[in-house]
Amino acid sequence: MTWLRRIGFTLAGAALVTGWSIAPPVHAQTIFNTPYPTVIRVAIRAYNNPTAPILYVQTLGFEEYCEDVLPNEWVPSWNEEALKAGAIAVKMFAWYWTLHPRTENGWTYDVDNTTNYQTFKYLSGHYKTDLAIQQTWNMVFVPPDGSIKPLEYRQGSAHRPGYAYIGTYIMSQWGTEYWAKVAKLPFTQILSLFYPGYQVRWV
Repeated sequence: MTWLRRIGFTLAGAALVTGWSIAPPVHAQTIFNTPYPTVIRVAIRAYNNPTAPILYVQTLGFEEYCEDVLPNEWVPSWNEEALKAGAIAVKMFAWYWTLHPRTENGWTYDVDNTTNYQTFKYLSGHYKTDLAIQQTWNMVFVPPDGSIKPLEYRQGSAHRPGYAYIGTYIMSQWGTEYWAKVAKLPFTQILSLFYPGYQVRWV
């Protein structure tokens, strides 16, 4: 018996005696082995208040959820390339958290309806933001290994390019509008500014 196997048996025996368990190896969840979720569980807090208690958990279609987030995180009148960048960020952020649910006071959910995650308002979709979601639905933005990462973002300064966020893996929402409207960049290049090394893939 090798020393590695001896350690394994020792740990297994300790687990039986003490009652704790050894977690199985975790395999990376990637776009190659993990499909889009069909639904997402949203914890609803009163008035979209991040510190309010959970009232209930709403389950709805994943695409519908994204359509009810984007107009509350990006301004619907913004340039369509900014909205497309936002659409992919909203989707990737939500997809990641469906793979990492949590339980709070007996409620199990993937995300809530506040800025703890992303601001969600049921049936708030807008035709421009809905179109951005639909046009980018089969596209993802991921590291070279295809791992599913949350594309983090922050508001940034109004009408500014968000230089402080470039290369930080946090996208400036106002920055997307600047680079789309002023610099005339397509959404793929906008995403690459903020998430260097990531790439667009089709799913």
